[in-house]
Amino acid sequence: MTTFTLGRRALIAAIAAVGIAGPAAADGHQMLDSIHFLIPGGAGGGWDGTARGTGEALTKSGLVGTASYENMSGGGGGKAIGYLIENAESNHNTLMVNSTPIIIRSLTGVFPQNFRDLTLVAGTIGDYAAIVVGKDSPVNSMEDLLAAYDEDPSNTAIGGGSVPGGMDHLVAAMVMEAAGKDALGVKYIPYDAGGKAMAALLSGEIAALSTGFSEAVDLAEAGEVKIIGVTSEERIPAAPDAMTMMEQGIDTSFVNWRGFFGAPGLPEAEKAKYQEAIAKMYDTPEWEEVRARNGWVNIHNSGDDFQVFLEKQEKEIGDLMKKLGFL
Repeated sequence: MTTFTLGRRALIAAIAAVGIAGPAAADGHQMLDSIHFLIPGGAGGGWDGTARGTGEALTKSGLVGTASYENMSGGGGGKAIGYLIENAESNHNTLMVNSTPIIIRSLTGVFPQNFRDLTLVAGTIGDYAAIVVGKDSPVNSMEDLLAAYDEDPSNTAIGGGSVPGGMDHLVAAMVMEAAGKDALGVKYIPYDAGGKAMAALLSGEIAALSTGFSEAVDLAEAGEVKIIGVTSEERIPAAPDAMTMMEQGIDTSFVNWRGFFGAPGLPEAEKAKYQEAIAKMYDTPEWEEVRARNGWVNIHNSGDDFQVFLEKQEKEIGDLMKKLGFL
């Protein structure tokens, strides 16, 4: 009997320590005492901004008492994933942020684990991709770009800010493939900085640039580019005149999602608390302020929906990378 009592007390203490003790605020609004965010990259990057922005919204809105953050760079994100798996029992209060690279890097063997080795909590935001051309380009639509490509493939290069086989390249290949072109025939030129890519676009070294939607909007608002296609399924309010690929007869969509994962074996009750807090966060003005400031798009995939989404993206990216010779 004594053993049971001690065990029960220890359990209650442990639950309270990880912040799953239920509503604690006077108004019953607070859902979690604390969350610890594990960030697989350095300060100032996209993962860092997503974790800190989410923590800011959750704490300022009163849904979570306190948030702490830990940057753990290394192995293309693999170091943090390995740490979370190896120390699963002591990390039930931890959410790790990640995004599309967990798919790409597990496929290419940068690290041995994949998203199935973790507890899928929720996808939260996304940045669609866009194809842009220089402001003075004669190209005004995907139809124009495809016509130029058909006429002279070698002089219709598409640039991007990632290495061959990286996200910008895969998006360009995906779009061209969906438009009926051979992805292997598309000339892709990588640049290590946005400024260099813009210079190449304006000088005519590349015909178009594959980039993130939020970056494309900034460039368009600065009067430097025209957005000729977006990989969302519907037009996005931030650039209402920018046509989707689908509108132009190119049946493809893509989003660089960001979301949160728990340690393997995270108890269902604890996972549900995180999912509920994140779901409620979307309705708060504190979240809207963070989202608008960062130009994020709300894309909420929770639990099973998140798994279906990730498996679909894994297959699409895997098939394309095989065709391009990266797998």
